[in-house]
Amino acid sequence: MKNSPFHNKIINLPNNSFYASYNKTKYIVTKNSIVNNKIIKIYAKQLSGNDIVSGNYFLTIKNGLLKPCEMSDKKVIDFVNNLQII
Repeated sequence: MKNSPFHNKIINLPNNSFYASYNKTKYIVTKNSIVNNKIIKIYAKQLSGNDIVSGNYFLTIKNGLLKPCEMSDKKVIDFVNNLQII
């Protein structure tokens, strides 16, 4: 996944919490880089509903390994690639 749009977007998202829009819906997103910036944890909660997006991205495993939390890779990748910080 390195050098993919997902990889580039997730590493450039701001650390800590921020508001974002995805599919015309607002989310509160939290991104934390841990273990000397080798793992990125992302968690997003829809403000007006029950949708959640969550996963861990391991930058040093297999050129980038995404492990979503109880959802598909596709959902996390689409969310990160298409969110707009507001």
